[in-house]
Amino acid sequence: MEKIQNYIGGELKAPISGNYLDNVEPATGKVYSRIPESGEADLELAVEAAEAAASYWANTSLENRSAILSKVADLIDSNADELARAEAVDNGKPVNFAKAVDIYRASANIRFFAHAITQFSSESHGMGDIAVNYTLRDPIGVVGCISPWNFPLYLFTWKIAPALAAGNTVIAKPSEITPMTAYLFSKLCIEAGLPDGVLNVLHGTGASIGAPITTHPAIKAISFTGGSSTGAAITKATAGQFKKLSLELGGKNPTLVFADCDFEETVNEVARAAFANQGQICLCGSRIYIERDIYDKFRDALVERVEQIRIGDPLDGATQHGALVSKGHMEKVLSYIELARDEGGTIATGGQRRTLEGRCAEGYFVEPTLIEGLDNQCRTNQEEIFGPVATLQPFDSDGEAVNLANGTRYGLAASVWSRDIKRCHNVARQIDAGIVWVNCWLLRDLRTPFGGVKSSGVGREGGLEALRFFTEPKNVCIKY
Repeated sequence: MEKIQNYIGGELKAPISGNYLDNVEPATGKVYSRIPESGEADLELAVEAAEAAASYWANTSLENRSAILSKVADLIDSNADELARAEAVDNGKPVNFAKAVDIYRASANIRFFAHAITQFSSESHGMGDIAVNYTLRDPIGVVGCISPWNFPLYLFTWKIAPALAAGNTVIAKPSEITPMTAYLFSKLCIEAGLPDGVLNVLHGTGASIGAPITTHPAIKAISFTGGSSTGAAITKATAGQFKKLSLELGGKNPTLVFADCDFEETVNEVARAAFANQGQICLCGSRIYIERDIYDKFRDALVERVEQIRIGDPLDGATQHGALVSKGHMEKVLSYIELARDEGGTIATGGQRRTLEGRCAEGYFVEPTLIEGLDNQCRTNQEEIFGPVATLQPFDSDGEAVNLANGTRYGLAASVWSRDIKRCHNVARQIDAGIVWVNCWLLRDLRTPFGGVKSSGVGREGGLEALRFFTEPKNVCIKY
């Protein structure tokens, strides 16, 4: 059974404690590898390596930094099949989805920031004939990046790419639930010639290594993606240290379907928005609001479309809907379906654990589930489930739709479906969210700011926002 290793100072290393955790394949329910249970001793080694490399990497030319990162991206592309299979085994998602989304975006993330740093500029401000001010943007130093389990390599690279491009050294923690592709990525970094200590990857639980990373005094900034409660804990734990924080947190995203939408396209895209990656995307549209005039017709068409989604072995190229990431998460999702029934909801489709034959007989599969008959204030509509569960509700006016959309503590993303462009502009402007898609979903331009409002996060990732986060501005005033 393979033992995953940490990546510290350019080398793959076992945890100092010698302790390991089980790594379970979600589709089978069986342990297939072992994960380091890293601790503070491992962190001290990583910090030492990162500090030793900090000056060298910060002073490496933009062109050389860009070239090394581009080589890493090339290696991801050339190993795409292996990485996609590893992601499907580790996470439970369909292998074709992993290759088309996770692995494609991992290399795209690194390539984007490898190029973006060479175009990154700062400002100057003239004061007539008195003086001129110019702004320097320097690397912060050692930074921490903590990524989630739903897009293991995709979101891991989304954080480390801008940090490295900006000249920082990084201590990164992937999720202990899905560690394999970060381990394989460490090997690619060695192959690409990334200088020793520039990136250090520590595996383990949030308690054993995640929390120590966030509070270590040598780590000057934290970029975290995960649950809102963990984000709140990080904020509290670091309050007296004045670290820079970028927190991309939970979502309970609304989908607003108006009667004048492109009906067939909207049905297909709303189903995709609700159930892509088994609903385990912080951007999934889990609250579907439908204008009353088309409610029954749209519900029936959506149910028919959802029932066509093929559930199966993640390693089968025909599978569209794989396993949930863990037994514990599956049980949480199923408990919310029961809660919805208790709250008076009616299951329109799904609602059950799916048992497959063969090697996946003990896997963690849950049917895509649509629920109607619930009010907006029930727990099912207020709490993030993060699984293949979406609710349906009718609305009668634009104002009611906006109020329903804004009726939770979250504010990450939303989608609006209508042919009336004036309505789309007005509704988008009124929705409390960091991202609003109009007649599309998950259409991403890496240059744009990404993040949420309210309990969905603090700060923005992506494009210039990420490069600004991972640098410190310094104003220089020169008197004539």
